[in-house]
Amino acid sequence: MSSPALAAAAAGFGTGLSLIVAIGAQNAFVLRQGIRRDAVLAVVGICALSDTVLIALGVGGVGALVVAWPGALTAVGWIGGAFLICYGVLAARRVLRPGSLRAEGEAAGSRRRAVLTCLALTWLNPHVYLDTVFLLGSVAAGHGPQRWTFGGGAALASLCWFTALGFGARLLGRFLAAPAAWRVLDALVAATMITLGVTLLTRS
Repeated sequence: MSSPALAAAAAGFGTGLSLIVAIGAQNAFVLRQGIRRDAVLAVVGICALSDTVLIALGVGGVGALVVAWPGALTAVGWIGGAFLICYGVLAARRVLRPGSLRAEGEAAGSRRRAVLTCLALTWLNPHVYLDTVFLLGSVAAGHGPQRWTFGGGAALASLCWFTALGFGARLLGRFLAAPAAWRVLDALVAATMITLGVTLLTRS
């Protein structure tokens, strides 16, 4: 892999991971399923595959728009940068006001219930479209010809995260359920998002 492609993939991995690790209903559900050892493979597969589809839609759609209308890059940069900074501020706020981790949604007593709950938490969440389709797509557009490599890195980050969260939950469940652990994660998310947001704004 060439140096530009490697840089784009690494940027995609880092950006994708920063978005995915933010505490939410989906992560809490995956963690809970992992601790219970209930349909973990199916849940991890749904989350990773869904993210891959959404990332592809974002990279393809926004990337095509920028190619057709170069001025869109500036508009997308301003909107994406502002959104990233707001996202980072919210993460920083969670660091100052931590809460205990709470698995949301119905307890999945069967594989079918777990799959349906995971699909609902993934596809019925409006934030997933803002984060994965628009935000990742807009950042990917800035990488030009390497935008699909960027998207591949983001998809790999999703696969790695959900695999680690789901299958590692039994060993890390107590640690990840502690508010202090999520404060550390949110602090990293806040720093990454604000830095990336300022970068987008200055480049636009």
